[in-house]
Parts: sequence; C-alpha cells; structure tokens
Amino acid sequence: MNNRLVSIIALAAIGAMAAPVSAAEPPRAVMVADAASDAANRAVVESLYRAFGAGDGATIAGLLAADLVWIEAESGPYADRNPYNGPGAVFEGLFARIGAEYEGFVVTPVTYLVSGDRVVTMGRYTGANRATGEALDAQFAHVFTVSDGKVTRFQQYTDTAQWMDVTTPD
Repeated sequence: MNNRLVSIIALAAIGAMAAPVSAAEPPRAVMVADAASDAANRAVVESLYRAFGAGDGATIAGLLAADLVWIEAESGPYADRNPYNGPGAVFEGLFARIGAEYEGFVVTPVTYLVSGDRVVTMGRYTGANRATGEALDAQFAHVFTVSDGKVTRFQQYTDTAQWMDVTTPD
C-alpha cells in the first residue's frame, strides 16, 4: 500500500463523518468537532499506543469500551474472526495470536488526523514471524471511534498481501 493510498483512506475516513466506517455501522449525524474534544480523543488513542508498546494489558482494557467493535483488514490473517466484539474477543482472538506468532512486534503510529469522535493514525507494523522467520514492515491506517474516553470502534487498513506473504511458508 503506497503513501498516497493510505492518505486517501485516512482523509476519506475523517472527511465523511456522516458515512459509516463499514456497512455494519449505521449512519449517524454529522458531529461538530471542537479543539478540546479532538485533543481528548487523540489523547485516548495515544494512550492506547503507549500501552501497546509497554505491554500494559490493564491500561489497554481500560481504554476499550465494553461494546467495542474491532474490525481487522479484509483478506488479512486476522480477519477470520471479524468483527471482534468486546475487549475479550480482541485480547483472546487477536492480541494473543499476534503475540504468539510474532517476535518483536511493534506498532508505530506516525501521523494522527482527528475530527470529532474519529481519530485516524498512519504508521507501520514491524516484527518477525516466528514460524517463517520473515520480517514484517507494513504500513497501516487505523480508524478509531472514541466516545466518553473509550475506543468504541476500530477499523484497520494495512498491506494484507505483505501480512499473508510473511505468514505463509515459502
């Protein structure tokens, strides 16, 4: 996935506030963004990434809403359980599998775009697949929906071809 495509995805995600993240999400009213709510929502997502980096499961769990809907990129290795409903499904069905399958897995956000309850991040995933020994270095765009200080929805966009190549033995 090239930088232009990631930027288009990110801009479309924050620009179409009345449009759903996926077909499963019902349409909603356009939110008027203000600087204070933008900053607060960005802070939630930044805290989530810091907790990922520290391996702080308690903080991660505290930042995810009980009714969380988490969607991995279509055709990726972890889309098989989409949507992940609730933090437990994300921890058991996604985070545990990535932890078991990757050595040195790191999620590095580089850019944040915020508008109202939507926070889009662009960055990179890195790590080495334990089974194949192959290195992952894939771009991502993450679209978070934040409400009352909790992530209520997550949609991942990433280079699924690279993920599948890294996880598939030659």
